[in-house]
Amino acid sequence: MTTIIEMDGATNHVNAAGDSIDTGLSTVGRRRSSMMTAFRGESTDSSLVVDNNATTNFGRRMPAKLLDLTGEAVKPVRQATKNGEDGDENDAEDGDKDWEKDKKSKKLKKPKKPERFMTKAGQCTIRQSATKLGKRYVTDIFTTLVDLQWKYNLVIFVLVYTAGWSLFGFFWWLIALWRGDITAHISNDTNHTYCVTKVYSYQTAFLFYFETETTIGYGTRAITEKCPEAIFLFIIQAIMGSIVDAFMVGCIYIKLSQPKNRSETLLFSKTSVISERDGKYCLMFRVANLRNSLLIQCRIRAKLVRSRVTREGEFIGFYQEDINVGLDTGADNLFMVTPLIICHSIDQRSPFYDMNKEDFQNNRFEIIVILEGMIESTGMICQARTSYLNTEVEWGFRFMPSLYYADGHFSVDHSSFHETFPISNTATVSMRELEDSRAARRFEESGTCASPRASVASPAIRDQ
Repeated sequence: MTTIIEMDGATNHVNAAGDSIDTGLSTVGRRRSSMMTAFRGESTDSSLVVDNNATTNFGRRMPAKLLDLTGEAVKPVRQATKNGEDGDENDAEDGDKDWEKDKKSKKLKKPKKPERFMTKAGQCTIRQSATKLGKRYVTDIFTTLVDLQWKYNLVIFVLVYTAGWSLFGFFWWLIALWRGDITAHISNDTNHTYCVTKVYSYQTAFLFYFETETTIGYGTRAITEKCPEAIFLFIIQAIMGSIVDAFMVGCIYIKLSQPKNRSETLLFSKTSVISERDGKYCLMFRVANLRNSLLIQCRIRAKLVRSRVTREGEFIGFYQEDINVGLDTGADNLFMVTPLIICHSIDQRSPFYDMNKEDFQNNRFEIIVILEGMIESTGMICQARTSYLNTEVEWGFRFMPSLYYADGHFSVDHSSFHETFPISNTATVSMRELEDSRAARRFEESGTCASPRASVASPAIRDQ
């Protein structure tokens, strides 16, 4: 039984039973041995293999499970028997029914939003599924509590103190019960020496611990010297109370002092643009600081995230490449007084050098932008992040001006911060093709200019 899988416009023939198939672009595939050998570009006898030759040009095959890592939609289509060898009509009918159901379900489903490696707000969307992940989080419990949302922190804060007060109140009630203080209070025994005065029920025991722990001390409840177990419990209570206070108050303080809120006043443009600057394509996006206080030692960097297959057939799901935004010229050091347009010049070192307008629209990738700086008032390091998908790159556009001079001072109009306008004369070819065409044009112009000079000089040379 042969299934057809469509991915990135290329149709790949797949053998659902694990047998080798003819891809049309390479020789008959060998049987696969395991999933791990597929990562090394070797053969494997795994469940489902796909010829990725149409997109990688390396003639390698990878298991269908690896296709999930690319984020591409794998769409199974109608099944058909291969050369009549199977001859199983029931399987063919089941395949037709499944295909019809899948087709109907896709019509009812709403179109999904494009998957992102990082959200526009800078939150990573990767889900961790490591073994014993909960145990590892508990081992680093302090960082786990700091990373939790505020609502969970407040719930844990209240529960920890309430549980601690209730537990030690129960311990003091047990001591009163063990020493006979409760029985003496019920029988009005005036000759009985109490372990803790005025503690004769769970409510009074809870109040005694609460007054002691919060250092309120109303003066009516106190430990007597006749009760050594109460003195020992009081020491344990003081030690544990100090530990819990330091842990919980420290957690809340660090969470309050985190500079994450400062990143809310650092603004990124919703889209990035590509247009020509000084004869070269430039990928540009805009950043702004909404506060009057500056960021000290502010730097920006960018990364390109996409999937790729090496020459050996190894599939890398999230391959990261650095995008030069002025590292060699020092332009990555920002003085963010006004909104700035960050520029990446597309040259021979750029990963976009061979990409034209159509490639930007069809090839899936994501640009991660990271802005870091030190807060002027607190000295803490702040980081703001965002991302741009390939569909959020506008080819042949520029940003609208947002800085104006009026009434003797400069003013920033943030209402036009995200606005762009088209450039009519922007080419749609890649930077490599543009440079080749310019070089060919210069060669033709230089040859045309040299030919008259050669014709004039040639008689003189002949006369000599």
